[in-house]
Amino acid sequence: MDILKTFGPIIGQVAPSIASALGGPLAGTAVKYLSQAFFGHGNASADELNDAMQNASPDQLVALKQIDADFKAKMAQVGVDLERIAVDDRKSARDMQKETKDWIPRALAVSVTIGFFAILIYMLVYGLPTTGNEALLLLLGALQTAWGGIIAFYFGSSSGSQQKDKMIYNSTPNKD
Repeated sequence: MDILKTFGPIIGQVAPSIASALGGPLAGTAVKYLSQAFFGHGNASADELNDAMQNASPDQLVALKQIDADFKAKMAQVGVDLERIAVDDRKSARDMQKETKDWIPRALAVSVTIGFFAILIYMLVYGLPTTGNEALLLLLGALQTAWGGIIAFYFGSSSGSQQKDKMIYNSTPNKD
């Protein structure tokens, strides 16, 4: 799907539940939720969504974040565990890597890591360039998302840690 290839990093940061669904069997449902966020109806085409993402206003991104929360709640209500789907996807990729011992995933992981930190260091030393800074920031966002996936692939997901942090934040301390 073009929208996932073009705007995966943006959607991944603003609407992670929808982004994970776009890459799997729930893509159609996720597209309907994106369409709802940008157009107020669930029937937008992929081209219309691409255009909307390119010109998204801050208000639309806030609406997208709310729609993502609604999407996640609806999936939980009907018994779809988005995190379990993502975990199973990583597990099958890990199993494939164990069997094939392909060098390409490792080479890509090293390349993305070097690229990500090289751009960060460049920006810290030289700042943003006067021209092309949007492209550099887009590249940095894409590399950041890819690097997060690499870390999740090789070292496991941090969703358990996020759930623990949420529980601690929402707990009330004992006042004995």
